Amino acid sequence: MHNSFADYLRAHHGDLDEYLLSFFEGTAETDDLNRYLYAPLRSFAENGGKRHRPLICLLACRAVGGDPALARSCAAAIEHFQSAALIHDDIADNGQLRRGKPCLYLTEGVGLAINCGDLDLTLVTETVLNDPVLPDDVRLRVMRELTAMTMRTIEGQALDLGWVRDGRFDLTVDDYLRMATLKTAHYSGAVPLAAGAIIGGGSTEQVEALRSFGLDSGLAFQIQDDLINLVGNDTAKDFRTDITEGKRTLVAVHALADPAAHDEVEAILRSGASDPAQLARCVELFEQSGSITYAHGVAEQLITRAKETLAGIELDEGCRALFLDMADFFLDRAS
Repeated sequence: MHNSFADYLRAHHGDLDEYLLSFFEGTAETDDLNRYLYAPLRSFAENGGKRHRPLICLLACRAVGGDPALARSCAAAIEHFQSAALIHDDIADNGQLRRGKPCLYLTEGVGLAINCGDLDLTLVTETVLNDPVLPDDVRLRVMRELTAMTMRTIEGQALDLGWVRDGRFDLTVDDYLRMATLKTAHYSGAVPLAAGAIIGGGSTEQVEALRSFGLDSGLAFQIQDDLINLVGNDTAKDFRTDITEGKRTLVAVHALADPAAHDEVEAILRSGASDPAQLARCVELFEQSGSITYAHGVAEQLITRAKETLAGIELDEGCRALFLDMADFFLDRAS
């Protein structure tokens, strides 16, 4: 399916690269500092993903009539946060590959990788704090947004990891939705859009509508991520690893509420199963309980509501069209 938001990401993927890499070049006072900190981070930043989070921050600024160049530091801060989250997540999840390359903790060691992630987290606020272009009042508002985003994401990660550690299977759909909203929706949608709109001089109505749109579409993004892991490309590096890791995804939580599936699903999720036959059996149980269909339906409802939120808001029409395509892209993507 042709999607203009996907085209937008491809066309602008490299727009921030030079600026992002500048944070790790010419910064180290010694060769050792470069070797143990700045060079690994530069390499990680260079191997970027789709960069949708910083790019929608720039787009939101333009959508409310602002100059996207003013949102550059905020967009970079959000990408620094994404990098920190991925570096730390890979350690917590015992990941092996990140964007086709060995995870940073495997190449640099756990201690140095944690430290690299910590520097990226520090850059979330430092990048905006030292932006000479933003007025002080705007800079303060943006830093509050970024700090709240960081806290919410860490709260969501605590729930996600804690439920697995403590063998918790007494969770409801609402528990999952709360966790995923905290862990993903704020930093993947709501805050990039709200902060971009703030920098662009958007009204309270515009800022909050874009935030709401981002929360709903960001949550749908996470649900689709869960579905891709289960029924997506079976050659993908992380295919069905959510089952192996015992993740409490929306699909799993819904299936656990089905008495006919509960015991077997729980047993597989507890076992750390990696045998393809066991993983396939778990997906079969998910399908029989209607949980995959249910999760897709929830994501569709979220996207419908997200689109409705933008309907009555004054925005640049070209940007509005891209946001609506973004909602479809989050739902229909295969990776």
